[in-house]
Amino acid sequence: MRTSIASVGPLIPFIREDLDISNGLAGFLTTLSLITFAIFSLFAPSIGKRIGNARAIFLGISLLTVGVIIRVLGGTTLLFVGTALTGIGIVIANVLMIPLFKARIPEKMGLMTAILSTGMSLFAAIASGLSVPLAVDLNLGWRGSLASWSLVMLLALAVWFPQVKLKPKAANLSNEAIKNVWKSTLAWQVTLFMGAQSVMYFTMVTWLPDMLISRGMSPVLAGVALSYAQLISLLGTFFAPNFLIKQKEQTGVIIGVGLAYFLGYGLLFIELDWVAFVSLTIIGIGSGASLSIAYTLISLRTIEDRTTAKLSGMVQSAGYVLAALGPLLFGISLDLIGDWDLLIWFLIIMTAQFLAFGIPAGRNRKI
Repeated sequence: MRTSIASVGPLIPFIREDLDISNGLAGFLTTLSLITFAIFSLFAPSIGKRIGNARAIFLGISLLTVGVIIRVLGGTTLLFVGTALTGIGIVIANVLMIPLFKARIPEKMGLMTAILSTGMSLFAAIASGLSVPLAVDLNLGWRGSLASWSLVMLLALAVWFPQVKLKPKAANLSNEAIKNVWKSTLAWQVTLFMGAQSVMYFTMVTWLPDMLISRGMSPVLAGVALSYAQLISLLGTFFAPNFLIKQKEQTGVIIGVGLAYFLGYGLLFIELDWVAFVSLTIIGIGSGASLSIAYTLISLRTIEDRTTAKLSGMVQSAGYVLAALGPLLFGISLDLIGDWDLLIWFLIIMTAQFLAFGIPAGRNRKI
């Protein structure tokens, strides 16, 4: 679910040059995916209810695969059409995975959330690191590089297919299931927390390589830097969920991650390659932990799986509306101002939002 997005950032200079598009339009590539996340996450719980979560996830991965292929077949129009399809596919699978875990194996929520977020981060890291070598060293170009990830998605379909044959588990139809999460203050706090961490992640994935290239890094090393940040994030993604579930409240962990973000982003003002890698070590671990915290809170702040699905849809709808603005607004700002320090200040501001909504979301309450 992350390869189709993470593979784009390192290739933006190649895409921009080949298709002759602006920084703002290039940033819209990531923004478009997030817009589709925001819109179609509202429908994902209904799709899961109608055909079963496992079948809906299979449908999502199928749409993702088709989108990845379509976006490299032509010019700018097909690029954006295919990108929109990838967003639809991703969000269907993304919204329904946590409710599927909670319905089928609730006693292993911590482990499964860790595996999910770690797998997403791992494949994002692989995609970021290999995209430019595939395009340059293997002479595939940006089109062949992006299309190559469809092979991973076909493998995912094959591995997931046995889940489709399992009969969906009946939902718990308690009164809690009919609660309107959109009217819950706690649900909005979880949503805005998810939005803040998503803005930081997707803006970094989209623009960090370009910023490092502007400072003198080679495109290959810039891609490696982004890949490294996502690879090191595995430490946060894997260990955070089980630790969080054992805590009565998650506020302390959120504060610690927020302070780490401030330090990591601040170090990016120093234009030295080795300092950049130190910075990305801190940011990467924080980013991995943030993703796990967001997913874990969806489960911890709800009582049963229908409410979990509704909260998951809300979080990934309203949350990604905010996230969609990040890459686009920064791309436009870069066109107008031309100062890469603006990226760092933008991420620091989003860290403040991360803490403002994460602290109350981390308290021990239920929707």
